Amino acid sequence: MRHGKWALLAVIVGALTAFAALLAAPAERVLAASGRAPVVLAAASLQECLTAAGYAWARQGHPRPVLSFAASSALARQIEAGAPADVFVSADEEWMDYLVARRLVAPGSRANVATNRLALVAPAGSRLRLEVRAGFPLARALGTGRLAMADPATVPAGRYGRAALTRLGVWRAVEGRVASAENVRVALALVARGEAPLGIVYATDARAEAAVRIVGLFPAQSHPPIVYPAARIAGSRNAEAEGFRQFLLSAEGQAIFRRFGFGHT
Repeated sequence: MRHGKWALLAVIVGALTAFAALLAAPAERVLAASGRAPVVLAAASLQECLTAAGYAWARQGHPRPVLSFAASSALARQIEAGAPADVFVSADEEWMDYLVARRLVAPGSRANVATNRLALVAPAGSRLRLEVRAGFPLARALGTGRLAMADPATVPAGRYGRAALTRLGVWRAVEGRVASAENVRVALALVARGEAPLGIVYATDARAEAAVRIVGLFPAQSHPPIVYPAARIAGSRNAEAEGFRQFLLSAEGQAIFRRFGFGHT
């Protein structure tokens, strides 16, 4: 009889333990979700800067963001196709507008986090001297080589470059000699390896690559303002995503952007 009572008690305790675990499970899932690293899709030109920002955010006790870099155009289309992402940082307004128009950006979460300049670069060992101004002899400076730049039809850096060259009156002379790259870092690499005598990249890209030097900066009025909008993706349920987005806008986050050569919005 005593054995039967202990067996019954064990069953009751086991049932109560299972019930308590069942009640606790939702809370545990919430805690786990809040500690999950946000997935951040960002323009290729932000590699060093956002990597540093991710480490700074992690030092505050947060999970370090999972960062993926590519052309803003490619990333926007991935998000449209349903790729898992929590935050998007574009190198221009147009691709962010593209996602906003499709209701893929969380309302009220869009804000510009940085600005940049456009630069004409050459391999570090090049002795070429060229003033970037209206009518400058870019085609002649290329010699038999090609002009490396991100795809001028879709990629922000390429669009800015085409706009600048058009405004300065030299696009028609070089449009058939463009070595079109999938993103600005690929264009940078072409120049760094000496495969192209000149390229158009962001000033921050040139700063990040010792194998190139800046020949000249394009006049700011020759192209649309280069701004980097960041936003939370509408479908994100990651509790860390909004915090990281706000960190990029904070004094500490903005100091990181400045350290890597970006301007303040």
